[in-house]
Amino acid sequence: MVLIAATVCTKSGKALVSRQFVEMTKARIEGLLAAFPKLMTGGRQHTFVETESVRYVYQPLDKLYMLLITTKASNILEDLETLRLFSRVVPEYCVQLTETEVLNQAFNLLFAFDEIVALGYRESVNLAQVRSFVEMDSHEEKIYQAVRQTQEREAANRMRERAKELQRERLEAAKRGQPPRSQMSFGSGFGSSTMSSSSPSESIAEKIPTTPARDTRTVGRSAMKLGSRGTDADSFVSRLRSEGDVTAPVASPAQHDAGKPVPADHKDVHLRFEERLNLIAGRDGDIQTFELSGLLTLRISNEQFGRIHVHVDNKDSRPLQLQTHPNVDKEAFRSTGVIGLKQAQRPFPMHSDVGVLKWRLATTNDDKLAPLSVNCWPSEGVNGGCDVNIEYELEQDHLVLTDVNITIPLPSGNTSVVVHQWEGSYTQKGRNLIWSIPLVSKQQKTGSLEFTVTPSIPNDFFPLSVTWTSETSLALLTAVKVTQAEDGSPVDFSQEISFHADKYEFV
Repeated sequence: MVLIAATVCTKSGKALVSRQFVEMTKARIEGLLAAFPKLMTGGRQHTFVETESVRYVYQPLDKLYMLLITTKASNILEDLETLRLFSRVVPEYCVQLTETEVLNQAFNLLFAFDEIVALGYRESVNLAQVRSFVEMDSHEEKIYQAVRQTQEREAANRMRERAKELQRERLEAAKRGQPPRSQMSFGSGFGSSTMSSSSPSESIAEKIPTTPARDTRTVGRSAMKLGSRGTDADSFVSRLRSEGDVTAPVASPAQHDAGKPVPADHKDVHLRFEERLNLIAGRDGDIQTFELSGLLTLRISNEQFGRIHVHVDNKDSRPLQLQTHPNVDKEAFRSTGVIGLKQAQRPFPMHSDVGVLKWRLATTNDDKLAPLSVNCWPSEGVNGGCDVNIEYELEQDHLVLTDVNITIPLPSGNTSVVVHQWEGSYTQKGRNLIWSIPLVSKQQKTGSLEFTVTPSIPNDFFPLSVTWTSETSLALLTAVKVTQAEDGSPVDFSQEISFHADKYEFV
């Protein structure tokens, strides 16, 4: 066969997407398309019409036509087989067969058409191969991304090395009795936390020379090379600073955070519990991967509360792995659950979030750990469709989950979705049905959704993914009280809890 053009057009002959496979002028193809509606006559049961020079092979797609223009010498059976493949490709990329959707997916359709036909002749491909070829990852792009990430990591490492050099310079200046440019740091363990005093700390960026050292100092080839690495870092940082990329990241964290407005509900001592969950479970509810990670951060906004103890109560019977910060007294935490510094005379950093406690729970053999179970029961129905019943249940009664979204994938192509029963609300976005439940708690712990999809098979509805937000934590860790380290007097504090799922899937 010799295929001249493949076109998605309206019933009036207006071309939405057209791909020519042989050399042809625009006026010629527009003339052929304009003649097509005039050749359509009522009562015809054929899917092709012929003129003196070309053959039109077509198939209706709702209010559109999938049209192939071939030579009269082509094999009509091959033409019809090619037409069927084109007609399956269009719904693959267009969720709704409308003019707007076809125009939005024009480039994807053209790429798919090029995989089916080359130079007017049909390629030996099927729908799955066309989809794979169009979505094929670029090896060159992966190499570029890997090189870029490596460069970014190297730049970050050089910045950290330079920061360490500046820290050593400050320590040496303090030992020599010279006034340091910045005040005492809380220690390398807390990362960005830095103590500020009555005189404002100078930004680290002020210590970075704007001109490389080798431009302002003559060094012979026989000179020591110990400073060459730092010189390269100076030059590198100076170039970044000239582009405006250094000042913000390396500015003194205490100065930067102190200027931020404190939320009205945050008190001078504020605790934040944050938990993230990664879970992958089978269709029968068996847990394949479970990893819970949590972090307790402390933020102090008043210097009189710099030396405090945070009393944490652990009522969780599961094997939580607890790890305190290196500057925290581990023995005191293990024996009494008190988070305090090893060196009692040193205060916590001001105006910065300091991580003081981490916890982790990872297992694969306990199916009762999942906070929310989701059962999906697709059963094959009539007309090649599936009747799907999905039910959720809250497994941990102490949790309150809000904005729960269960995303159900739908089969590709032109499908019909009819929802019969639901809790909350639902919406269809692309090839996904999103079921939204505003609140899941002990009082409202179950719900169900029933719908029918035609055509479909049971495997089309997996994997299911779930997201939520919560102000309750999965681990039973609570802050009981906060006291002054010197006399044990109580300190008023505020706290917030954030628990969400990074990945929660049923495969």
